[in-house]
Amino acid sequence: MDFRHAVTSRYSCRAYLNKPVPRETVVSILQLAGQSPSGGNLQPWHVRVLTGSALEGLVTRIAQRAKESPEGEAQEYQVYPPRLEEPYRSRRFKCGEDLYAALGIPRDDRPARLEQFARNLAFFGAPVALFFAVDKRMDRNQWAHLGMFMQTLMLSAREHGLHTCPQESWAVWLPTVADYLDLPEELRLYCGMAMGYEDAGNPVNRWRTERAALAEWATLRGFE
Repeated sequence: MDFRHAVTSRYSCRAYLNKPVPRETVVSILQLAGQSPSGGNLQPWHVRVLTGSALEGLVTRIAQRAKESPEGEAQEYQVYPPRLEEPYRSRRFKCGEDLYAALGIPRDDRPARLEQFARNLAFFGAPVALFFAVDKRMDRNQWAHLGMFMQTLMLSAREHGLHTCPQESWAVWLPTVADYLDLPEELRLYCGMAMGYEDAGNPVNRWRTERAALAEWATLRGFE
């Protein structure tokens, strides 16, 4: 698979086949992602990977916690700014509307929307779950480096015929996830990620988010 196809075919997959991913494949993906750049070669990323019974155990525990605390638990950062301005507000709104439209869920069907959102807590049925953390002593520069690592990982997954879905929603389940993963106190959980083979027949996987035109976010000078 060439680089362009890896980039353009990557999307946030929200339905997976019940097909295990070999350990050697996961190791290969992680090792390639480890080649990502970081300032001063700090390599600030920390990853925890779950599959099989280890993954099932977390999903079960989170399902129970969700019954007790439907809004989640403590989190250490805001996924979105408290007041999104344009054009970001409209982009986020359209993303959500298009997702539910692909599933045929009307805007006023709140139970169905909540049910779909709850699938986040089961990694959308993916056979592999990854969690990403960064040392609390690191600043926003190192968070950017973690992001580069995750992007490399997602493109590496495409090379192996796999799809992924990064999930910042896991940030609101910090206490339970940190306890289950035995995450050291000095690490801050950033997000989770589902990984596996896509269920191409599921309608949720047939839509794609739109991208803004180049002129909206880039300027080029000196090429005349």
